[in-house]
Amino acid sequence: MSAAIQQQLPDLIAHRGNAAEYPENTLPALRSALELGVRHIAFDVQLSADRQPMLLHDSTLARTAGLELHALEMSSQELAVVAVNEDRRFNKRFTDIGIPTLAQAVNVLESHPAATAFVQLKRASLRAFGHELVARRVCEVLKPIARQCVLISADLAAVHHLRQVSPYRVGWVLPDYSTVSALKCEALAPDYLFCDHQLLTDNASRLWRGPWRWAIYEVSSRSQALALGKRGARLVQTMLVREMLREFRSLQARV
Repeated sequence: MSAAIQQQLPDLIAHRGNAAEYPENTLPALRSALELGVRHIAFDVQLSADRQPMLLHDSTLARTAGLELHALEMSSQELAVVAVNEDRRFNKRFTDIGIPTLAQAVNVLESHPAATAFVQLKRASLRAFGHELVARRVCEVLKPIARQCVLISADLAAVHHLRQVSPYRVGWVLPDYSTVSALKCEALAPDYLFCDHQLLTDNASRLWRGPWRWAIYEVSSRSQALALGKRGARLVQTMLVREMLREFRSLQARV
């Protein structure tokens, strides 16, 4: 592989951990991704009814646990006994994988001090509990690994709030790839910009330049990652952690 291609190869972010092989946002998924050697990991946080940060993408438990329950109306103790085995996706391969607290995820990351965690504050909790409370609770729990963490959200007001009240690096998950969003990025100057690759309709132009690093998500192939790297993406986010790592390492071995 040429030096030019090596420079264009983005780093991988494990999306919700090694979510291709384990239920998403769970301790087995996080541990697996880190043990495979990923240096960046991303997971989602919602607050329980008793204001405890929990690793959850959805505000309901229908998809991951098969339960018609609203997670934000349940206490952390109630959520702790829910099994999120994702039976539809894994065909009952797993039997007792629980919803982690953010504190449990911190314990995992403490044993991998070189890893960076992108912690996404979800809109459902921001609406239900307010930006100030969610930010305060998450920042408190992450304090032991603060230097490893980047707080991100699709809620622009929440990212502004985090920038003002916390020392954490921040990232904005873009709603679109438009001139209006570009202007908002210039005003905010986040450390990271996250964008779904499907929003990048122009496949040739370089990504907006700025003080941020680009992280493109829903990436599923080495060729796609290389193409994004040529456009300026420093990171690509994927659930196919083992497969993508294998492909990246095979390329790097050719240097």
